[in-house]
Amino acid sequence: MKLYMIRHGQTSRNLENRVLGRSDLPLDETGLNQARAAARSLADVEFTAVYSSPMHRAMQTAQAIMDANHHPKKIQSVPALIEQNFGVFEAYPRDDAQYQSEKHQYFKPFENGESFLDVAARVYSFLDQLIASSSPDEAVLIVAHGGVCRVIENYFHGMDNEEFASYFLKNCEIRQFDTADLHRDTLKPLEEQKESGSCSR
Repeated sequence: MKLYMIRHGQTSRNLENRVLGRSDLPLDETGLNQARAAARSLADVEFTAVYSSPMHRAMQTAQAIMDANHHPKKIQSVPALIEQNFGVFEAYPRDDAQYQSEKHQYFKPFENGESFLDVAARVYSFLDQLIASSSPDEAVLIVAHGGVCRVIENYFHGMDNEEFASYFLKNCEIRQFDTADLHRDTLKPLEEQKESGSCSR
């Protein structure tokens, strides 16, 4: 399966370089233009399915893409793709020292919010189910947010702590993955792994 991932277009808070989590802001004019440009580049792709975060900025982006697509599909809203809850840091400047310090504590939830581990739990579960139910020749579009896109990137290409913390997808930047290249734990019992020769010293 080919998976296309795109981050939503720009909002007013993105322009101000402030943390944007669960505030349900729409795209600004630049964001709308970014979405239209991305739509033109994806117009010929025949998607099997289109999944989007239910948040306004993501759904607007997904709709712009489908409006221009030559094989439009119904947009399916997926709560698991909603942006991370940054809690008390919502609307903080992204370069705020305290926010940056907390951002590096992946297992600890932001006060009144989520941890990156919380986000990975819901996003990984969605991806696992999606891949298990899809065939190799399908093409799927996911429209989501910066924090969620970081987690999806890590699902396919594991990053170390610094790579994960610094990973940044621009508004309406598109990433493509192929599940044929995905090598993840298949949850086989240890004895079965030994028998198949997949357990090494």
